Amino acid sequence: MTIKLLAIGKTDNKQLQALIDDYQKRLGFYVKFEFDIIPDLKKAKNLSEDQQKQKEGELILNKLNPTDVLILLDENGKQLDSVAFSNYLQKHMNSGIKQLVFVIGGPYGFSQEVYQKANGKLSLSKMTFSHQMIRLFVIEQLYRGFTILRNEPYHHR
Repeated sequence: MTIKLLAIGKTDNKQLQALIDDYQKRLGFYVKFEFDIIPDLKKAKNLSEDQQKQKEGELILNKLNPTDVLILLDENGKQLDSVAFSNYLQKHMNSGIKQLVFVIGGPYGFSQEVYQKANGKLSLSKMTFSHQMIRLFVIEQLYRGFTILRNEPYHHR
């Protein structure tokens, strides 16, 4: 199984990018992982929130294969602790799917078309984090999930 993370816009912060790169490298020891950045929309300031969600939604949907399992990282999604998240990953791996795709939306969330295509929604917290920090948190939790599944000590440091 491949796990893909889709996100809108690049990471500007070099320290944050270094941490993302580190966890992405670590994660590669456990699973095929791809991190795909969808470029920020040009002239987004001229678009309404709905128009921006619509255009970003089209870009997200264009990145998907018909058999992908799509999980949205959404403030209204289900919250899991790290052990439950590792079990969630295991369940998907056991199901025989080819690709599990997690998506971090733009600043206004997702279009209705993306919500309709989604197979699930997860929330990392009731708090709001920057879109750039969420990338690190997701990749770290994926890494933590695999160390839990392998009974490795990372989770208990």
